[in-house]
Amino acid sequence: MPDETLIHTPNGGMPRLLEIMRALRDPKTGCPWDIEQDFASIAPYTIEEAYEVADAIEREEWDELRGELGDLLFQSVFHAQMASERGLFDFDDVADTMSDKMVARHPHVFGDQSNAKSADQQTKDWETIKAAERAQKAQKGTLEGVAVGLPALLRAKKLQKRAARVGFDWPLTDEVLDKIVEEAGELVEARDTLSQAEVEEEFGDLLFVMVNLGRHLGIESETALRAANAKFTRRFESIERALAEQGKTPEQSTLEEMDALWDAAKIAEKTSTK
Repeated sequence: MPDETLIHTPNGGMPRLLEIMRALRDPKTGCPWDIEQDFASIAPYTIEEAYEVADAIEREEWDELRGELGDLLFQSVFHAQMASERGLFDFDDVADTMSDKMVARHPHVFGDQSNAKSADQQTKDWETIKAAERAQKAQKGTLEGVAVGLPALLRAKKLQKRAARVGFDWPLTDEVLDKIVEEAGELVEARDTLSQAEVEEEFGDLLFVMVNLGRHLGIESETALRAANAKFTRRFESIERALAEQGKTPEQSTLEEMDALWDAAKIAEKTSTK
């Protein structure tokens, strides 16, 4: 039976949360929805919660961040509970695995190596240690272990980084830019002469090279696109407000009118940041 005292103990920390999760999954007294879930059904929620953490950070909503981190932690607790029920591992195993990994990957902090290293050198050392870990798991292929379920932009970058380690990479940014021009030309040609599936393929190739350019420039493609999304949202909402002051909606306006308001919003943003 669930430990009701612990469940209702304020400031009970991790033991309380783990007990709540066990109670929710109790086959006799738990929540029917929680009992029905499995790894596959919960995975999309885990991804969603990770994005909500990133969103709170981007908006600098620190009170929200505390709650979002709790939601993400609960996803780990949920998966660990289901694993425990199947005799695979439990939450302590998850925590121990992470602790062991961090100690092993930071010999300059927890071992006998000097910590007088640059961040760049530490990153290279980290990748070397990870490569050794993959070798122990019998992952022989360069690209093995890059999770298929990652967001596409992030997975593209990870695939490119893996390939770059074995020398499959453009040494100069200019070469990446040349490839972007080439891929853009192929996309235009596909649009005019090929099937929709082939157009989609060429579009994907162009996106992939754009991620590569970001990697060469030290830019996180996902972060850059999120910022572009936020900028577009701000400026379009500015258009809607300006139109509303005129008693109009976007549907009642011309593209020329909205373009002019977009330019005004753009100028106002740049002026406010000076």
